[in-house]
Amino acid sequence: MSNLTPHTDGRLQFADQGDIDLFVSTLESYERGELTPDQWRSFRLLHGVYGQRQEGQQMLRIKLPMGQASSPQLRSLAVLAETHASGRAHITTRQNFQFYGIALAKAPEAMTLCAEAGITTREACGHSVRNVTSNPLAGVCPSEPFDVTPYADALVRHFLRGPLSSSLPRKFKIAFEGSVRDAMRGPIHDLAFFARLQGGKRGFRVLAGGGTSTLARSAQELVSFVEVGEMLGLSDAVLRVFHREGERGNKQKARMKWLVKSLGWEVFKARVLEEWTLVKAEGAARLPFEPEAPPVETITPGREGPVGFVVSGEHVEAFEAWRRTNVVAQKQEGLFAATVTVPLGDLSPLQLRGLADLAEHFSDGTVRTTIDQNLLFRHLRPSALGPLHSALLELSLGKSGAGSFADVTTCAGAHTCAIAVTASRGMAELLSNHLANHAVSRGEAQGFSDASLKVSGCPNGCGQHHVASFGLQGGMRKIGGRPLPLYQLTIGGGTLADAHGAPAGSRFGRLVGKLPARRVPEALDRVLSLWERERTTGEKLEEFLARVPVDAVKKAIGELFAIDEASATEADFIDPGQTVAFSVSEGEAECAA
Repeated sequence: MSNLTPHTDGRLQFADQGDIDLFVSTLESYERGELTPDQWRSFRLLHGVYGQRQEGQQMLRIKLPMGQASSPQLRSLAVLAETHASGRAHITTRQNFQFYGIALAKAPEAMTLCAEAGITTREACGHSVRNVTSNPLAGVCPSEPFDVTPYADALVRHFLRGPLSSSLPRKFKIAFEGSVRDAMRGPIHDLAFFARLQGGKRGFRVLAGGGTSTLARSAQELVSFVEVGEMLGLSDAVLRVFHREGERGNKQKARMKWLVKSLGWEVFKARVLEEWTLVKAEGAARLPFEPEAPPVETITPGREGPVGFVVSGEHVEAFEAWRRTNVVAQKQEGLFAATVTVPLGDLSPLQLRGLADLAEHFSDGTVRTTIDQNLLFRHLRPSALGPLHSALLELSLGKSGAGSFADVTTCAGAHTCAIAVTASRGMAELLSNHLANHAVSRGEAQGFSDASLKVSGCPNGCGQHHVASFGLQGGMRKIGGRPLPLYQLTIGGGTLADAHGAPAGSRFGRLVGKLPARRVPEALDRVLSLWERERTTGEKLEEFLARVPVDAVKKAIGELFAIDEASATEADFIDPGQTVAFSVSEGEAECAA
């Protein structure tokens, strides 16, 4: 690769100097007036540069295929955050990192810093094949039939900079899952691969056509089984049909789910399978390794903990809670994986460097991001767990409850996003702090940790609130002529399972009503109290919210929905996380999630 000396192994190398050279030359053309604003906007989005709400500031989204990052890469991202951006790195619900407050003139420098570490921003935004996500436990999960990582990696490299992948009608999202539990929310993706064994051969059950936002649609089964060697050809066929027949005039109806809706599932499926036949006749691409003998990942466990190390008395309770909620046994005997809970998905340069050091010392030198906006260490020895947690506490990252109801997921919201209505990050922080002191959060009620709480600042659903047990979507209404922030509450979202426990589709949340933002914590308390009173023996919160009648929830929340000039307080007009009166700034969407 020209002009780059990456300090990462080839497995994590996705950068190309040519992308940056092209970005610089195109920026110069735009500044000379040779490109229209729309042409420039389309180009920069395809290279991960996204306009913020703040005038003259850009967000840079970097692509982390399957959420994988090495220690050297984390250190490079720390430099990027402190020298080019606002001082923080943000983990997204698609396993990427985002950086805010970057001047357009500095974007090439930031992109070069990433590229030197093997990281690309190419096709991280725009009408393209976006980041390919995968279960962060892939390769170590006891329930998986095989590790999906090499296959997901092959698909990334197949599409990246490909002939169709940056000229689609709209964005295209792909997920891989190997475990029995659908940790990746596969059915809300354009294309989802679920690992299967059939007749001793490796392959995937493939779903297509999912999505959220204003048309929440669950992906449907395209094929029940495709051998791993044939998956690139099938994927090409799907992309060809979408590229050729997808809507290009109306961006609001340009996702592939709208094509499925307009054609009908059976017609769409037939066209993809016909296209697949043509692709194979043309000599479809196959994986660069034998389907039944993929590369074997060499497991190199991290180091043992310090000899004689004992968790200090003041940290024993915290360590036990963390080990119970954040640590799982790997399929490799005697090794463990541990999740680092990252509040709001934000990491400082100091934390990034600290995590890099810990990954090299205790893990295998890498981390994986999660769709819950956390990080995962893998291949940990038992003796390393205590020292690791102590070190995480020093970095303010030792919180327990990863992936639980109290581990709130959120989009960037109106802090930076031009189309967000509310400051969703402020709401997420308010609820996270509120739940930290709640009785159920302290473990006094069983089944609390299996539910999810997700917040989005607008209908686009970057916070994935459509598939949350307790979902919140930002909005507003006027009271006495003044805009007041509110949240649309939905309950019972999640993943449907078949009789064997395998993912069978998405379950989208049911609308309860619209709550003034400041009343959401009390509404949450009332819903939790309803669960404690009305649940059946052993019924988890996730299960309860999926089956409880909406009217029962409305009755429990009661008068909290109603607000007028007489009942509204000054605090009601201030969005959580903000200090000034709420206002709505209308912007144009450049990309979502």
